[in-house]
Amino acid sequence: MKKEVVMKKLFESSNLNYEEISNMVADGDLIIYPTDTVYGLGASIEMKESLDRIYEVKERDQKSPLIALLSDKKYVEKVAVINELNRKEIEKLIENFWPGGLTIILDKKRIIPSNMVSNGTSVGVRIPNHKISIKIIESCGGILATTSANISGEPSPRSYEELSEEIKSRVEIVVDDNETPKGVESTIIDMRGTPKILREGHITQIEIEKIIGKMK
Repeated sequence: MKKEVVMKKLFESSNLNYEEISNMVADGDLIIYPTDTVYGLGASIEMKESLDRIYEVKERDQKSPLIALLSDKKYVEKVAVINELNRKEIEKLIENFWPGGLTIILDKKRIIPSNMVSNGTSVGVRIPNHKISIKIIESCGGILATTSANISGEPSPRSYEELSEEIKSRVEIVVDDNETPKGVESTIIDMRGTPKILREGHITQIEIEKIIGKMK
């Protein structure tokens, strides 16, 4: 990858222009922004070239899918299919852990590009518990394809200060926020069939089982 400075705009959290951010993302620009877990690297789901660029920026192959961060639960069924057998359990998880550090894996709808999910049939969805990130996502249509804002092999950045200068130089938009995220990545649970935790992070299996019962 050609390493050159491309950043167009650094936004301070105290003075965010959401309309400008929305227009830039709609034009295909990449954004680094805070979430409730770690700093995220995002792009519009409608811009396939921008999704490809996320992998280039991270120096990562496309075997690791991006997730869809949402601003509201009303967008879940715009991007994903809820299995009716699990609907009650999924609704309980959403009610108890969103906004928050739980990513739910569901079957994807056609609106999700194949290069966002490694040509797979599923997508991870989550609402972050962070007012600024929710406003950013809402301004961008309620959905942002997102991954952690680090070059592969680097630690996931827990604050603006932990973002590498290299990755900041490779995107067009960076949001500087003085509210430090929790620094723990989200828990990932597959709810397409029998519930299965794929990664335990901010929310524990015990907490989840209190809501939907014991998992096999």
